[in-house]
Amino acid sequence: MQQQFSVNFPADLAFSLKMQSDEFIQEMQTLALVKLFELGKISSGRAAKILGISRIAFLDLLGKYQVSIFNDINEESLSNDIANA
Repeated sequence: MQQQFSVNFPADLAFSLKMQSDEFIQEMQTLALVKLFELGKISSGRAAKILGISRIAFLDLLGKYQVSIFNDINEESLSNDIANA
């Protein structure tokens, strides 16, 4: 089941970004999913599925938004990996 919500933006925002209305809506959805991935709240596979693209395509898309595909790497996980190696 899908849920829908709305976000209000000034009418001229899409125009100022040189986007059509439907393109702007898609961009906002993509940005939200990229940010959720960056925050570790959603997997790349789940984000890709919601966007209707492959996981590889989503990982490629992250570069456009300057988000690392290695979002879950931190000092503790690196220490664990080194200890396990």
